[in-house]
Amino acid sequence: MRGYRMSKKIMVTGGAGFIGSHLVDHLMDLGYHVVVIDNLSAGKLEFIKHWLEHEGFEFHKADLLDESISDLLKDVYAVFHFAANPEVRIGSQKPEAIWENNVLATYNLLEAMRKKEIKYIIFASSSTVYGEASKIPTPEDYAPLEPISVYGASKLACEAMISGYAHTFKIRALVLRYANIIGSRLRHGVIYDFIMKLKKNPNELEILGDGTQRKSYLHISDTVKATIHLFNYFEKENKLFDVYNVGNDDWVTVREIADIVSRAMNLKPKYRFTGGVEGGRGWIGDVKYMLLDISKLRKIGWEPELSSKEAVEKTAQELVSELLG
Repeated sequence: MRGYRMSKKIMVTGGAGFIGSHLVDHLMDLGYHVVVIDNLSAGKLEFIKHWLEHEGFEFHKADLLDESISDLLKDVYAVFHFAANPEVRIGSQKPEAIWENNVLATYNLLEAMRKKEIKYIIFASSSTVYGEASKIPTPEDYAPLEPISVYGASKLACEAMISGYAHTFKIRALVLRYANIIGSRLRHGVIYDFIMKLKKNPNELEILGDGTQRKSYLHISDTVKATIHLFNYFEKENKLFDVYNVGNDDWVTVREIADIVSRAMNLKPKYRFTGGVEGGRGWIGDVKYMLLDISKLRKIGWEPELSSKEAVEKTAQELVSELLG
């Protein structure tokens, strides 16, 4: 099996980032030849440093906005496209950063793939493409897709562009709409923010919004298993383009997350809710309630091992250990 896998070269864009680096670990363990492209603006070389000397691994500090990335795609079998600006909140302050790093970068990658005749792209999309869905849990065929953040809009734009390239140039494309993915190496989002705030002031915790925001969370260990499971399944299918939700069956509130993080740090801080915007959201563009319908993924034989609450508890312990020693 290992010798067979080594004949397939897989590229991971954003492979030094949170999800990307865990995916790289999994692909390397499976025996693939892995090529990582990352400009290290959000990713960290330390996340993949244990592979740098491995003969089946290549790292290139490169930007997808640079047309020279085409040269790095030689003999690549499939591209897992995980490079993006991960900060949803930044969209209301610097929409150009979302446009460049998410949409334009994806276009440049697709053009390079077209020229090199790469067969597969697996795209890390997001639950934010659904916006404030009226149907919860939200299935893949929900419509109309109406993102309420620039980030969500950028992911939807990428999905549409990938679909266009798939049907025009016969690049087989798998779109994965992830819930909130959490775990070790996470360096943004509510759990990370809470830990950093409590490190600075153990007695009080500022909570953006009214604390009733309720969302689904999936641990990174479940996420990479689902991702590989879907890729293997998609390889055997005849579809040119497909979309799957990747998430959990349950959800937790922001206040519950605050309780979990406080316990992990052995603290009992006073909570200070900001009240938020537009009905208690944490920020403009924050989807207040999100729960994905994962029945399509379940039908092909995948189940999450950790619930949303268990994923939050495990992540809190992991990040406290990583960030506070």
